[in-house]
Amino acid sequence: MTTKKHTVEYDRKKVRAFLEKVVVNTGVGRASQMANFQDKVLPQIIRDLATITGQHPQKRPTTKSIAGFKTRAGQLSGLRVTLRRDKMVDFFERFIKIVLPRVRDFSGISISSVDHSGSLNVGLKEQFVFAEINQEQSPYTFPLGVTIVPKVKHRDEAIEVYRALGVPFKK
Repeated sequence: MTTKKHTVEYDRKKVRAFLEKVVVNTGVGRASQMANFQDKVLPQIIRDLATITGQHPQKRPTTKSIAGFKTRAGQLSGLRVTLRRDKMVDFFERFIKIVLPRVRDFSGISISSVDHSGSLNVGLKEQFVFAEINQEQSPYTFPLGVTIVPKVKHRDEAIEVYRALGVPFKK
């Protein structure tokens, strides 16, 4: 006799067995041009990203100056969080079961979002699709990139793994 608790634990073990890591990334390029970026905008983005992932984000500076993008070496260009183990499983389950259905006009993830090495890349236009973020308390919107890296390293095997884990692909 199996109870719902045993089924959920089995699913969590299955996710952990097939996935290596989940990387959540956001760029702050346009926001860094704002006058109050260091005082108000950056702390709010860090707070929102930490709330979404349960982990403090890592600051990612630029390595080279590029005049066309108006960036200097060492200037902050983005924030990144790498999730592994239990936090990875928690985020993956919330992302698949709660966040993706909340995206407006969501009809599934395209198969072309899986690259040749099996990583699944999904972009979100704003952070408000996460239930943890209150729109009144967070006046700044920012896009998110979510990369899910499986332990298998071939595209076809990875697609099978994602389907087994419940990732909603387009028909």
